[in-house]
Amino acid sequence: MKNTALSDKHIALGAKMVPFAGYNMPVLYEGVNIEHDTVRNAVGVFDVSHMGEFVLRGPNALALIQKFTSNDASVIADGKAQYTCMPNGKGGIVDDLIIYRVNQNEFFIVVNASNIEKDWNWMSSLNDLGVEMENLSDQYSLLAIQGPKAAEAMQSLTDVSLKDMIYYTFTHGKFAGIENVMISATGYTGSGGFEIYVKNEDVNHVWDKVFEAGAAFGIKPIGLAARDTLRLEMGFCLYGNDIDDTTSPLEAGLGWITKFTKEFTDSDFLKKQKEEGVKRKLVAFEMVDRGIPRHDYPIVDANGTVIGKVTSGTMSPSMKLGIGLGYVTIENAALESEIFIEIREKGIKAKVVKLPFYKK
Repeated sequence: MKNTALSDKHIALGAKMVPFAGYNMPVLYEGVNIEHDTVRNAVGVFDVSHMGEFVLRGPNALALIQKFTSNDASVIADGKAQYTCMPNGKGGIVDDLIIYRVNQNEFFIVVNASNIEKDWNWMSSLNDLGVEMENLSDQYSLLAIQGPKAAEAMQSLTDVSLKDMIYYTFTHGKFAGIENVMISATGYTGSGGFEIYVKNEDVNHVWDKVFEAGAAFGIKPIGLAARDTLRLEMGFCLYGNDIDDTTSPLEAGLGWITKFTKEFTDSDFLKKQKEEGVKRKLVAFEMVDRGIPRHDYPIVDANGTVIGKVTSGTMSPSMKLGIGLGYVTIENAALESEIFIEIREKGIKAKVVKLPFYKK
């Protein structure tokens, strides 16, 4: 089990630590609801240093990215980021990831912790273009500073105008006294904020400065449990739950990052799938009757026939009702469709709704 550079901080703060993606990670500190509300209303800090970071360099870096990703990376300008996924050559998804364009010959890529080795091997297998690849995953730490007060709370630590940073842009600058820190206006909570990429040897200093600067704004450390409820309220996919090697981007509602303006792995397969239509679809649902949906619970119709399964589910801390994502047959995927979640062998009524669940 690996530790992040901040593990001792989490233990000292009384965090409940659990194994996650091969790392010893803080799942909660005070409690999911308190931490969730902190991010929705103020500012919270996640240690997400388990995530993977790669750098691709060279004149063919963009060409390689175009080959292994579904989105069109040619439209990314310097200082901009793009959400995308890697099809696996069999109609499924290797991983979802974020591409950051440093310049025309250098791209910074962030991947899921559980897929670092798998992603590296997949990208390497397609690299017949002489692109220089570097895996920085063990050298970098990542802090996600999230919430509506994040810009104001962190402004004293940097000369970069945080409030003027647009969503999915990034820059390099001085942060908490450390030079050349990557500051990114990204995150997976739906409440705004920043992600700070810093070398492992500097992250304990940065963590302390972040909490000093944020003290007046009610800043708190946030665990992975609240990260999950926050992302689910927005309907953001979690790899291993809502998307994996058996789900296509089109089935997962990721048609918006699947661009047929270029050729890429599986582009012919996905084009055909788009023309013919998918047979199942990832839908969002809210519970009509009382109940909390959980991962892998069967989804059934009014007759009790299994039509799919829950991929992510929780009691929404913001809305105080059960919400979830799940794959269902296309006949049951329309908005307002009545479906039933099988909880303890009983069908509990739910309905298909539009994302996001949480509306600010």
